[in-house]
Amino acid sequence: MNPADAAGLSYSAVPDHSVPNHTGRIAAMARTGDVDVVILGAGINGAGLFRDLCAQGVSCLIVDKGDFGSGTSAAPSRLIHGGLKYLETGEFGLVAQSTLERNLLLKNAPHYVSPLPTVIPIFSWSKGMWAALRTLLGSTSAPRSRGAILIKIGLAIYDFYGSRHRVMPRHRLVGRRRALRDMPALTRSIVATGTYYDAKISHPERLVLELITDGLAANMLAAAANYTALISSSGGVLTFQSKDRGQSKVGGQSEDEGRSEDGGVFSVRPKLVVNAAGPWIDDVNALLGAPSKMIGGTKGSHILLKHDELVRSLAGRMLYFEADDGRICLVYDYLGLALVGSTDIQADNPDTVRCEPQEIDYLLESVRALMPGMTFGRDQIVYAYSGIRPLPASDASVPGLISRDHSAPVVEPDPSRPFPIISLVGGKWTTFRGFAEEVADTVLNRLGRGRKVTTRSMPIGGGKGFPTAAAARAAWLAEARSASGADERRLDQLLSRYGTKALQIARHQSPWSNEDRLPGASDYGTSEIDYIVRNEFVEHLTDIVMRRTTLAIGGSLTMGDLKQIAAIAGRAGNWGPQRISDELDAAVAQLSDRNLVRL
Repeated sequence: MNPADAAGLSYSAVPDHSVPNHTGRIAAMARTGDVDVVILGAGINGAGLFRDLCAQGVSCLIVDKGDFGSGTSAAPSRLIHGGLKYLETGEFGLVAQSTLERNLLLKNAPHYVSPLPTVIPIFSWSKGMWAALRTLLGSTSAPRSRGAILIKIGLAIYDFYGSRHRVMPRHRLVGRRRALRDMPALTRSIVATGTYYDAKISHPERLVLELITDGLAANMLAAAANYTALISSSGGVLTFQSKDRGQSKVGGQSEDEGRSEDGGVFSVRPKLVVNAAGPWIDDVNALLGAPSKMIGGTKGSHILLKHDELVRSLAGRMLYFEADDGRICLVYDYLGLALVGSTDIQADNPDTVRCEPQEIDYLLESVRALMPGMTFGRDQIVYAYSGIRPLPASDASVPGLISRDHSAPVVEPDPSRPFPIISLVGGKWTTFRGFAEEVADTVLNRLGRGRKVTTRSMPIGGGKGFPTAAAARAAWLAEARSASGADERRLDQLLSRYGTKALQIARHQSPWSNEDRLPGASDYGTSEIDYIVRNEFVEHLTDIVMRRTTLAIGGSLTMGDLKQIAAIAGRAGNWGPQRISDELDAAVAQLSDRNLVRL
């Protein structure tokens, strides 16, 4: 037998049958009307909880008014970190959990999460001690000019907390001469640098999607829907409406299959509702008949620069430094670009959030002051993004001092609403699994059930069986080449992009093109895009270029590529000429207006 056939793969453009018929599941759930849990919001916290509950055998529906992972979860610093700065505010429990979860993600999602050596420029030996002590004791003013002694103490504590499931080296401190020899572009006003290890994530939006598809694969009683809005809550019944779908196909099934005749409206009666809407939590609670004031978010913006000199100087390291106002900034190599972030500004409207000109000036000036020998300008920006952190409402005068810890307050049932509501407030990308586990245990207890499995060592998506060692990677690539007939260099690229799901994608061939490459400078293939459209909940062109791939944020997207992708999506999704034109217009408008992309 052909090894590819043994793997259950096919050369044809049929859907990936490991991915369930999503619309059919929703239709079946709507027919019975009963479901244990509804999760409103499919960002990282909602998706993590969905996977955990599915693994416990709980019937679960997750919905999002937009695309999966398209809100705050698509706007992080793309770091998986323990939160060194939380030591200053005395949040030792959060640091302990964060460093543990970082180490677990390095093991469970090695296809997307990798170590990141981090350098802290230090400008004095002893400053900041009293300011740090005041902050630790509850001061609302941010520490300034953290000196070498303070940083050394902090890094030692950080190493201690990161010792559970340790996978990375301990910190080190070097003097000015050694530091400038390692990184000559740094300002000569430094006295030393400290180096420690955290981690970065290459495809955060895809990891959100993989959590959802893992949940669906684990539980036939689960369902997921993007671009689906909650339109009413009455008498214990939640009513939703799918929107903006046109004539697309999902999971290879016609959108008409299993759909109601009233435009995609369906209802369910949950035993419990989880509000995972992030910065929209208060809006959703109001719609559920439980008005709240839980969220007091702050805005974080980032820019990506085409700056080869800076990327070479970083040499795979992140610079983690103080701006002139005492706020923390960072810069590191992301997909060959320099990612610079982040601002921290009080804001409360996630629907209109964007990186404003004054934020760009702030970020450019911060990195310019750190590396004065380099030139930085707006013409180097290839992408910008911004999001609202769903932090708890706070009266802190400094946004950076608002806790990044999480909580899950419960609104108990009342006569008009028979289900309780659990709201997921705060949290950070790194701790999503631990947060999900805490909330899942609460849900299971309320449902009168016990935990069947733990997610602590559960691989995510393409991280299952991922070859981390060089020899294992070479062996995997050789076997995949034999199974697929694909070029080994191409397989290596797909392995980095999708983990062990790369073989499935390599075997998928689009019937629409003899040339398996997009026409621009991109290294994405046409059959790869076709696979994504058919199997990954794609509803809009922006889903493909902004979340299923790194085409937009990586700065490689051309207008020619965008048109070709639209054509592929149109054929696979049954989009007519007007729909394709509308999708192109919408994508160009969003990328240029909100993300500063020049196509």
